[in-house]
Amino acid sequence: MSSDSVRISSIETLHCEAGWRNYHFCKITTDEGIVGWSEFDEGFGSPGVSTVIEALSARVVGRSVFDHERIHTDLVYATRPAAGSVIGQGIGAIENALLDAKGKALGVSVSTLLGGRIRERVPVYWSHCGTWRIAYGRHVGNPITDLAGIKALGEEVRDRGFTALKTNLFTEHDGALLPWAPGFAITDSPALNADPAMLDGVHNVLTAFREGAGEDVGLLLDLNFNLKTGGVLELLRRLDDIDLFWLEYDNDSPEALRLIRDRANTQIASLETKIGLPAFVPYFTQQAVDVAVVDTVWNGTWQSMKIASMAAAHEIQVAPHNFYGHLCTMMVAQFCAAVPHLRIMETDIDRIPLDDELFTVTPTIENGELVISDAPGWGTEPIEEVIEAHPPRRGTGFLVSRGRNR
Repeated sequence: MSSDSVRISSIETLHCEAGWRNYHFCKITTDEGIVGWSEFDEGFGSPGVSTVIEALSARVVGRSVFDHERIHTDLVYATRPAAGSVIGQGIGAIENALLDAKGKALGVSVSTLLGGRIRERVPVYWSHCGTWRIAYGRHVGNPITDLAGIKALGEEVRDRGFTALKTNLFTEHDGALLPWAPGFAITDSPALNADPAMLDGVHNVLTAFREGAGEDVGLLLDLNFNLKTGGVLELLRRLDDIDLFWLEYDNDSPEALRLIRDRANTQIASLETKIGLPAFVPYFTQQAVDVAVVDTVWNGTWQSMKIASMAAAHEIQVAPHNFYGHLCTMMVAQFCAAVPHLRIMETDIDRIPLDDELFTVTPTIENGELVISDAPGWGTEPIEEVIEAHPPRRGTGFLVSRGRNR
């Protein structure tokens, strides 16, 4: 098939309600009738990604889906004064939809475009384990209110064959567990100090997980942006008796992360909010992380392979950021299939019922491993009739007023 064929005739965004948040999709239609899809997000601190996609579409329509690197370069140059952030995410969504369309045009999976599969199965960890059941139990089911529920969930993780789980920060009040996320303006503690109640709460949660899951299940803790460097070190001292798989923490200072890595007795993972290769380079040259968490949804999967290659040159492993819908999971899986130095893949196991209705194919997970699809493109796509039947809601996601959104 000629590179001059399969030209883009339209780009549009589609949205639907997904429990406490919305799902967002980019759809590229071609003159050959081939449709490329990607999933993105604009509820996780990123309002306006759809507007970016729509504003950039005029520079993309009429071009060949085979020219995704040239298109990406053009879009980056055209938006250079405000690179990254929601603009970078919009460009990433366009690139990902182009890769899906290109794979379908050639009849190959995206991992084939990336150089071919290194692995047929990818180990995954159960992300937001406990977090979703505590904060959004009415959406995902099996709500958890206390440490007994955490212990039982640890047993479930082990019994279902997962080798690792990741949870977040919690406090305890009158025996109940409450999320602690001042770094996202969800709880009121802008100083981001290491609150004693939080320190005790997260220690108790991890202890309960260990009691339930046993010694063979890795425990990952995600701090996000919810502490300053001193607080992270204080938390590490409080968790000295907990054998962590890794500590995940977001910080805009490579030097601060390097300090934490030097003092930690566990691996340090970070960088899920970084967009574009230049944003990663200071952390790599500083040897600030053990694992670079790359958001392929935000960066674009083709660009993420470049980031992964730079990480490899600095002896740093990679892991993807993935807490969206099933399309994102299938997208991320293609990256994981092709990247050599993969640590482990993130995915949410607790899901809303709509997830299994919304997509043509859902991920297959067996004994804690995701089976890689060899279908053209990503291997799944959203069903437009289902999207239309569940219009997006206002006041969902992480951009709502403070407090839990049960």
